[in-house]
Amino acid sequence: MSDAAQPARTFGWWDMFVPPGDDPRSDGGFENSERGILVGYLHDRRLTLQLKCRDLDAEGMARRSVEPSNLSLLGLVRHLAEMERFWFREVMAGEKTPPHFRTEDNSDADFDDVVADPAMVEEAWATWRAEVEFAERFVAEAPDLGIRGKDEDGTPLREVLVHMIEEYARHNGHADLLRERIDGRVGQ
Repeated sequence: MSDAAQPARTFGWWDMFVPPGDDPRSDGGFENSERGILVGYLHDRRLTLQLKCRDLDAEGMARRSVEPSNLSLLGLVRHLAEMERFWFREVMAGEKTPPHFRTEDNSDADFDDVVADPAMVEEAWATWRAEVEFAERFVAEAPDLGIRGKDEDGTPLREVLVHMIEEYARHNGHADLLRERIDGRVGQ
């Protein structure tokens, strides 16, 4: 398709997820402490994922980006549930929990095994929410962000929080592109 055939992109709230006054994210202004800032930004990145997936049915959630990619919004929710489980349960708390979606034979099953099934979408969100609740509780109960995980390297909690902010930020960028391809909603 030539550039002339592309529709002109113009700014307008019609294609955004929520009007500015209804945005649940705080966009900064967190408590002026290391914990307040890191927890605040991670919370906002988690809310952003939810916004990117808002009002989609199972077909929209499972829609792949472009061949040969296995990327979908549902795959991202499943993947981020796995990352929450790994970093907070395994690395920090030392729990030996099996993966939710990945298998021994397929480390990409969180993306590869996605189908447009409402039950699969519901399971992915329930799993993600449970892992986020565990992580939030773990961080809230931690005496300080310098505590070290139970992994071999003793990863500090502050490093895990920064890594999770980065993980969500990267995948929320993917979610922007996926959502725009599905129904034209952009950014924010």
